[in-house]
Amino acid sequence: MNIARRGVMLVIASPSGAGKTSISHAVMATDPGIELSVSVTTRAKRHSEMDGVHYHFISVPEFERMRADGELLEWASVHGNLYATPRARVEQTLSAGRDILFDIDYQGTLQLYERCRADMVTVFILPPSIKELRARLERRAEDGPDVIMRRLKNARVEMEHWSDYDHVIVNEDLEQSVEKVRAILSAARTAGRRLTQMGSFVKDLQNQIDSL
Repeated sequence: MNIARRGVMLVIASPSGAGKTSISHAVMATDPGIELSVSVTTRAKRHSEMDGVHYHFISVPEFERMRADGELLEWASVHGNLYATPRARVEQTLSAGRDILFDIDYQGTLQLYERCRADMVTVFILPPSIKELRARLERRAEDGPDVIMRRLKNARVEMEHWSDYDHVIVNEDLEQSVEKVRAILSAARTAGRRLTQMGSFVKDLQNQIDSL
């Protein structure tokens, strides 16, 4: 039996290298009911990127108009470029009973809390140790030693906000961490406040008893 429900905003955050991207991809690969939130940004599109898939690429004036008109759920300035989550697409998806996965930092999470806390379930991913976190960043072979050290310094700040999240997972084993996130999403989907037709279903059950 399918009871109509409102979708879930699943927020997964972590310091760089702790595993949120790998976990997010694994969850989405096996769950057709969830999609990735696509942000708008004012930065230039890279050759490998597709508009509407990786980001919605817009101008600075358009970004400022959307922000002024209340069309953005959260926004941030990163390295001189603007990024944000559009409100309309999120609301459309949630109303259709589909879930959205957000890969954002703690600042974005706190902004979302202010506007749509009831729709959210949040997960913070921690590394098993800083030694392992550093090793993961080095294995990626994407950054030099100075950048890796900066990411580690940033991790210290990000980890101060672990208690702002609903759930915290120490990602020592990727497969186990993915299963934990799947369990969290499954539980969120059956939260009573999201089951939009449950009231009428329960009333019908009661009426059936009254007619006995």
